[in-house]
Amino acid sequence: MLALRFAAVLALVFWVGGLAAVGTLAAPAAFDVLASRAADGRTAAGAVVGETLRRFHHVAYICAAVLVLSLAIRGVLGPRPRPFGIRVALLAAMVGATAYSGLVLSPAIEQAQRTLGVSPTTLPAGDPRRVEFGRLHGRSVYVQLVPLLGGIALLFWEMKD
Repeated sequence: MLALRFAAVLALVFWVGGLAAVGTLAAPAAFDVLASRAADGRTAAGAVVGETLRRFHHVAYICAAVLVLSLAIRGVLGPRPRPFGIRVALLAAMVGATAYSGLVLSPAIEQAQRTLGVSPTTLPAGDPRRVEFGRLHGRSVYVQLVPLLGGIALLFWEMKD
């Protein structure tokens, strides 16, 4: 059981820590540095951040698999972690949000960027393409809160047990 709990905590640390690092460090740094040093730096920064997220989704999928296996085995072999049902529901929401982000939102954002060919911020504020890009980006940010907050809750319960 200790090895299963350790694997779960390690997966949560990678998943939650990776989300926090990408969102609070990597993305802002890419936009700050590239936007100030290149003519079309915001477009390049978007490409860098998009690729970072694409790669991170693979890490998140692996973390999700480790967590699902760990929780399932612990649920079958017992004793079940407390509160088991809430943990399963949180993990399901985290996996669903990550899959939606990686398989639906990220490709839609990439397609919107390719269609624009320029940074969305260069378009007028009311331009429908800029509005659509902003809507997709905003949804992406909010969807990432599900695994971030869910992972923090799961970490709390793992440390409490």
